[in-house]
Amino acid sequence: MSFLPSTHRPVTAALLAVTILFAARGARGEETLYEIRKSDAKVAVGAKGTTSVTIATKNGWHVNAEAPITLSLTAPTGITLSKAKLVRADLAASTKESARFDVAFEAAEAGVKIISAEARFVICQETACKPVKETLALNIEVGAAAPVPKVKAKAKAKKA
Repeated sequence: MSFLPSTHRPVTAALLAVTILFAARGARGEETLYEIRKSDAKVAVGAKGTTSVTIATKNGWHVNAEAPITLSLTAPTGITLSKAKLVRADLAASTKESARFDVAFEAAEAGVKIISAEARFVICQETACKPVKETLALNIEVGAAAPVPKVKAKAKAKKA
């Protein structure tokens, strides 16, 4: 039930639609401040591998060099992480415009695995800073372990 006269109802509905449109654009507009790039990894069972997460700023924004930057990781069954939480000291590469974490892991069983990750960082421009929290999935494809070549097995038997 509206307390506005019926002549104002269409204007109110139009105003609401415009407000929702601008709110949606604002949320999408934040995507132009930065992007997160991640690499997928393929390894064999028993092998060690690495995947990476890169935070890259855009449109005059930069990664705050003094604020904490973290990547918290949760591994699925069959994947062992070297470290479950990476911090600024663990960055593999860092510039004013980007920061990259390399995530080391070991695979114990075959299949498609997903490491859940949460990145927290701060981006800034001349007049403002913005804390950011992003949740992402790192895809790992684990294939069967490579068979031992028969040639090497025969060579070892001859040496003995």
